[in-house]
Amino acid sequence: MSKKSKTKKNKPYLIGAGVAVVATLAGLASYTATRPGPSVAVEQQAEERAEQQVAAYPELEKYARRDAADPLAIGRADAPVVMIEYADFACGYCGKFARDIEPALIEKYVDAGVLRIEWRNFPIFGEESERVARASWAAGQQGRFWPFHRAAYAEGAKERGFAKDRLLALAREAGVPDLDRFGRDVDSAAARAAVAADQEQGWSLGASSTPSFLVNGRPIAGAQPMETFASAIESARESARESARREAAK
Repeated sequence: MSKKSKTKKNKPYLIGAGVAVVATLAGLASYTATRPGPSVAVEQQAEERAEQQVAAYPELEKYARRDAADPLAIGRADAPVVMIEYADFACGYCGKFARDIEPALIEKYVDAGVLRIEWRNFPIFGEESERVARASWAAGQQGRFWPFHRAAYAEGAKERGFAKDRLLALAREAGVPDLDRFGRDVDSAAARAAVAADQEQGWSLGASSTPSFLVNGRPIAGAQPMETFASAIESARESARESARREAAK
């Protein structure tokens, strides 16, 4: 865990429990993903079984911003389920999630008004990670975050790196209209502050690898199968329905 997260003295106990869950799962996801040999499949199955038993922590739901004007979010601000994604454009497993799982979640749940996805830049792989995170924010200032997201996570994009000229090419591919403004925004104090705020939030929750997620306060670590996310979303939706029924009955 980052030293930054150790400075968080005022977290309620339940959030502390959530932090421990996120940190444990994140470490397991990272270890399982990188360990060689045939045991990977067996350990991944164990990881998925462990993840299924992770509870939702209501106090962690407050991290959802639900800002209708947030350019780094997709889906209705009043959707019953919010999935917060902490990810790095230089992360291969984040790219796998972005290509293989996220489009299906958008089609099945976001388009139906059930799910909102809120992106958090969580660069952990050094200078290029920081630079492309700021570039994604800059694209978002012109309403092109999600096209930039798709371009940056396209197959082979990570291998080409995220040098300044490459970021400009990605912005052009994403249809960012004012490339001069984009270039200024990438290096702006506002971009650095926005990325730092997202990153600090991830550290404070105990996230130590990417991607990491909160689904209405339920931690999920790693590029899990579609079934894992669908199960968490359906459970969160049912909980939201039940809460609405209780409120209506008062």
